[in-house]
Amino acid sequence: MNTERAEPGAPVRGRPRSEAVEQAIVEGVVMLLEEGLPLAELSIERIARTAGVGKATIYRRWSGKEELFVDVLRSIEVPDPELPGTSMRDDLVCLLEHLRRRGLSMRRSVLLHNVFAQMKTLPRLWDAYHEIVIDPRRRVMHDVLRRGVADGELPEGTDIELAGDLLTGPMLLCSVMRSDMPLADDLAERIVDLALAGLRAGDHGKGPR
Repeated sequence: MNTERAEPGAPVRGRPRSEAVEQAIVEGVVMLLEEGLPLAELSIERIARTAGVGKATIYRRWSGKEELFVDVLRSIEVPDPELPGTSMRDDLVCLLEHLRRRGLSMRRSVLLHNVFAQMKTLPRLWDAYHEIVIDPRRRVMHDVLRRGVADGELPEGTDIELAGDLLTGPMLLCSVMRSDMPLADDLAERIVDLALAGLRAGDHGKGPR
């Protein structure tokens, strides 16, 4: 029996690092999408073959295609921002600027645009994307608004959910629904300032907190 031990710092042979394997799988999916293969036609077997791994390797990391595709979408999106934390307004501008940059990325990326268009025909994937990506971002927005109420930057009784929609709605309209509209550098600031002016001046009933 061979009792030799590897020298400290020597490369370890055998199974590749988990991060490298996961990256190869994600890149394999992106490669197939760039070749024009529709999401619905991507099979785990074909993804595994493209990535140079076994199907079991994929299933050890993702429960199925929907979960894998969500990670692929996250990998090609603009990373979530780190909030400055200086004020509610600054944090809101940061969040909306992220949406603006995401819109610019979608306009530049045929791949990202096509994937989102296809994803809407796959209800399980659409639901998973909302649960894993969209809903956490909404919660961050709502947390920022609640801190604004607690700090006196917004009136007591502000409807947090509606306020969040008032802020994100115009940016999503400009960046996603109306791809012909310009996305000016100061768009996030203008939306935030206009929405906050209305929220501060309005007569607030008791809405969701």
